[in-house]
Order: sequence, then structure tokens, then C-alpha cells
Amino acid sequence: MSVHLNPPNPADLHAIAGVRIGVTQAGIRKADRKDLTVVLIDEGASVSGVFTQNRFCAAPVQVCREHLDSGQGIRAMVVNTGNANAGTGEEGLKRARETCVALAEALHISPNQVLPFSTGVIMEPLPHDRIIAGMPAAIEAAGNTSNAQQWVNAAEGIMTTDTVPKAASTQVQIGSTTVSVTGISKGAGMIRPNMATMLGYVATDACVAPVLMKELSLALAEGSFNRITVDGDTSTNDSFVVIATNKAQHAPITSLQSSEGQALLQAMLQVARELAQAIVRDGEGATKFITIRVEGGNTSAECRQVAYAIAHSPLVKTAFFASDPNLGRILAAVGTTKAVFDPYNIDVAINGVLISSQGQPAGDRSQIDLTPRKVEIDINLNSGGHQATVVTNDLTHAYVEENSAYSS
Repeated sequence: MSVHLNPPNPADLHAIAGVRIGVTQAGIRKADRKDLTVVLIDEGASVSGVFTQNRFCAAPVQVCREHLDSGQGIRAMVVNTGNANAGTGEEGLKRARETCVALAEALHISPNQVLPFSTGVIMEPLPHDRIIAGMPAAIEAAGNTSNAQQWVNAAEGIMTTDTVPKAASTQVQIGSTTVSVTGISKGAGMIRPNMATMLGYVATDACVAPVLMKELSLALAEGSFNRITVDGDTSTNDSFVVIATNKAQHAPITSLQSSEGQALLQAMLQVARELAQAIVRDGEGATKFITIRVEGGNTSAECRQVAYAIAHSPLVKTAFFASDPNLGRILAAVGTTKAVFDPYNIDVAINGVLISSQGQPAGDRSQIDLTPRKVEIDINLNSGGHQATVVTNDLTHAYVEENSAYSS
């Protein structure tokens, strides 16, 4: 079950010149599902990535970092679902690298120009022989499918416990040129920023100076995937990759502070936020989509800390699942943080109804209807001028059922 989330329509997605995608069934874990995706990137593109901060990061994450640091120019990506290739030691690294070698040989490029990604069950050997055997079919599919449909197929091909594929797209004017932005993501559980098991890929045909790509990817991650949480668990495989193919006919963007840089950043943020919030809407067992806005903090970091204290509280999340106005749990969660504020000078509102002011009940709580699937929590710390917004969902029976039997 997802919260107000529909499968993507190819007609709503814009083609990205310089990117081709092929998807196939390689039988990595199940015989009857799309589970292998190959992304082919034209020469001259700029690529950057942001990855999990989990110290047990998966083998493909380690290899991706190495290959991005090599400076050879990324020309392809290979993504498998069904197996995370995490907690697999040196053998896992060896298999991730052999996967890159195989795709590089097929495309006549260097292995360092290939980025590998895996998602699925942790601590199981990667069946790289099946991945390698499936590559020809995926490469062939990249040449035989319309670009928009390729993005939809890829959104399906990277799913694990997702119930709905996730894709988003927009266009923006850079000077007199129309620039396209399209992306996909996957994730439903084990979602906690640092990065927020999630994968995200956003591509644009805009011309972006290579030196700007790291700043761009960090800004996009910070404004989208690092503003969501489902269950507070940071995955071993989280990866977010940004691709600029440099195919659009406009002068290269060299600063995000320029008018052109800001226009592109906002368009790409729109897509990244839509993808990130789709993960929350599709959170395992979710019945509510909860937006937590905290303002009046001394710093944005403190505001975010307060928002996450609420978002990660099992008591708060289960109360919203039951539509139970046990709203003192919100104050209790706020009080666990180290944010600087006066407990007798904060305001709390739910769906626009003030429920607490100056540390005591306020308003008419009988007016609060928690049955809608969309919930908004507004906190004013009344201590400063900063703010932060985090989105999350509720904690349900279905989440427990899904994760109690995930590997079996």
C-alpha cells in the first residue's frame, strides 16, 4: 500500500539525450522479475555521486567511490536488485569489480568508467555470473526501447520491497534552451538519511562544468533524500547519482549561484524531492504521509534534530497509524533533543490546529482529524530564525510483517 502514489506514465517523462537504459530479467533472486539494469552514458558527460555513511558500506559503494575518483569519465552503470553484495568481504569486492570488467569489455571502455550498484539482501554472495550473463540482453534493450519507457522500465528494475516504481521529470529554460531533468529512485524500508535501502538517479541534458558536479550532487541530496526517513535505519547501499550529459545547446553552467545555476538547481531539486517523498509514500506498510516542519530554531541543524526526534519516535508513528490523538508524545519526543529552546515557549499544531502553546494544552483538540492520509505537524521553537522540514510515515503492522520475513 502506498500513500497517494501512482506508477509513472511514460508520457510524463522527458527523454535525456546522452542516456540510454536497458532492463532485463537475469534471475538474480527470482526468475520472473526485472532485476538487471544497464545505463549507457555518452562520452563527455559529467557524473557525481553521494553515498551511504554506514561504515559497513557495500562492495559496490566502495567500487563506485574508487571509479569516480579515478577521473576517467563515467560511461556506464549496472544495477542489480535481489542481492545487496554487502557484508561479503573481499569476495564481494572481487565480484563487483568483475561485473564492471564484463560490462566494460562489452562496451569497449575501461572498467573504471563503470559504476556498479546492488540492492537487496545483505550478507549473501553476489551471483555475478547471472548478472554478466544478462548484460547482452540489457544492452540490446537499451537500443530497442523509447527513452521515456526506458526510465519506467528502470524504475521497475531497481525495486525491492517497493510496491510502486518511482520516476519524476521536469523541464526548465536555461537561456533560450529547454533543458530536461528525469530521475528514478527505489526504497521503502531501511530508510534513514546519511544518505537516506535507497537508490536514486537523476539525469539532465544540461551543460554543467565538471568541477561543479560534486557541489550539485551534495546540494540535491541535502535538499531531498537527506530530508526523509521511514524507520531510522541507514542502509549499507544507499547511493544517489547525478548525471549531466552536456548535450543541451547553452553555455556551460559554472556556478550554482548564477541565475542559470539556480534555475537548474531548483528544477533538479523538484525532481529529487518528488523521488525522495515517493519513497516515504511507499514506505513499507505506510498509511500516512507525515510532514514535520520545525521553525524558530537557533540553527537549521537543531530544527532538523527536533524534526527527526518526532519522525523516529515509534510512539508518535504508531499513534498516527491508529489516528489516535495521543499528541503529548510529540512534546516528549521534542524534549529528548539537545536543541536550545524554552519548553514553556514552543507552539505545536497538527493539521493547522494549535494543540500546545507555552508548554500547556491550547486550542480545541477535538477539531483535529487524524483519519486523512496526509498529516502536517508544525513546531515553533520561538528561539531563532531557522527552520527545517522532514517527511516520514506511520509505523504499522504491515511494516513488522514485511521486515520479519524479508530474507525468506
